[in-house]
Amino acid sequence: MIRKFVAQDREAVQKILVASSAFSDAEIEVALEVIDVYLGNPKQKDYELFTSVDERDTVIGYLCIGSTPISSGTFDLYWIAVRPDSHGRGLGRELLLFAETLVRSKGGRLIVAETSSQPRYERARRFYEANNFQLLAHIKEYYNVGDDLLIYGKYLQ
Repeated sequence: MIRKFVAQDREAVQKILVASSAFSDAEIEVALEVIDVYLGNPKQKDYELFTSVDERDTVIGYLCIGSTPISSGTFDLYWIAVRPDSHGRGLGRELLLFAETLVRSKGGRLIVAETSSQPRYERARRFYEANNFQLLAHIKEYYNVGDDLLIYGKYLQ
């Protein structure tokens, strides 16, 4: 089941981000800052957060998406993560399909996801490609020397 993010989900999502080994400490810090903005200001419109939960309401996945400022119909997929012991069960795909449905319901036409060229992001890149995202841009040494920015996008029909 996928539901709106609630304050009690914060710790579980933090554990998912740490356990994934894909995110740096700085990236986890930013993810938690976004969560805190979302929880601290219910009227904000930059981020929408959702969690995937099991039958016991245990958080097993997390999604953060938002309309791209100063655009019409473009949405940023800021975060998507699944608990490592739940990988391979289709939960990430389920969260992504949920995001696509949400974006369509808001008149969206494009979802953009940014990632790194570093080896630890290989799983993310394969995930986007397997779910029909196209590599739209590749910016060399964006994050750091030897660490390129890869921008994936999926145009919704």
